[in-house]
Amino acid sequence: MDFKLLLQRAIDIRNKYSVFEKQKTGKEWTNLNLMEGFVGDVGDLMKLVMAKEGVREIPDVDQKLAHELSDCLWSVLVLANKYNVDLETSFLQTMDELEKRIESELKE
Repeated sequence: MDFKLLLQRAIDIRNKYSVFEKQKTGKEWTNLNLMEGFVGDVGDLMKLVMAKEGVREIPDVDQKLAHELSDCLWSVLVLANKYNVDLETSFLQTMDELEKRIESELKE
């Protein structure tokens, strides 16, 4: 799937959550709430990675790992959108910088 389509899908789902939150609690999540949710997802992801590495036992770990990675990606896409970060451009620039740094280190 194209990056822009992934981003739009994440935004569409976030908009549906906003409606849901307003109906349930009278207000939608703030950017801080979104980040708190992401941190919780990263914690869940850590437990699943531990299970994959044999440190914990979690049933259906592969399915849960795929789900949690997707949750984390969704959070990153939504937060980037909320903070007006062109994530596609930034990601490509960051990868170029990392590649140059690695190539420079390998030459030494």
